[in-house]
Amino acid sequence: MDKDKVIKEFCAENFEKIPQAIAAGAGRIELCDNLAEGGTTPSYGVIKQTLSYAKEKNVPTMVMIRPRGGDFVYDEAEAAIMKDDVKICKDLQADGIVFGCLKDNWLDEKLIQSLLAQAQNMAVTFHMAFDELSKENQFRAIDWLAENGVDRILTHGGSGEKPISETTSHLLELITYANERIIILPGAGIRFDNVDHLLATLNLSEAHGTQIVSI
Repeated sequence: MDKDKVIKEFCAENFEKIPQAIAAGAGRIELCDNLAEGGTTPSYGVIKQTLSYAKEKNVPTMVMIRPRGGDFVYDEAEAAIMKDDVKICKDLQADGIVFGCLKDNWLDEKLIQSLLAQAQNMAVTFHMAFDELSKENQFRAIDWLAENGVDRILTHGGSGEKPISETTSHLLELITYANERIIILPGAGIRFDNVDHLLATLNLSEAHGTQIVSI
């Protein structure tokens, strides 16, 4: 792992702490609202302001596409909202989007493909909806998401109630299986004071968290 190439992705609720996070070394922003709900889509104004600021600092921004908290199974109206929000992100020239869609204990393949088509050249992260899948289906999902052009998977490697130290072994299994076909991005419970050790253990160069840098 090359420390100079480490990307600490700061999970930001609105714009408020983004200038401090970038100053403290955040190399990428995941922008959302309502962190108490696990993150939902931020407003147009917040996206626009964040992109304007972050682009000046050469820091890419990934925007959360999630119309509500709760589960990751979406009906037609919610799917239409998500597609419109992806279009907004594309029009504002966001660097990427973050979403996760499930159906019948598997990926919602149709909706994911539709969102990917809408995203075009934006980077795509499949978020922690991944952790709702059975372990067997997680390996299948890595295959499917990699084959369909998703760039990375954000995962805790297990229940969010477990500390990251207890999910490291499963994260290693996922990383080994992915075999560089898709990036496994560890998140939840990763802080500025444990991120370097974790990345060295996993032999990764990027991690995600709300406290990934000290601000």
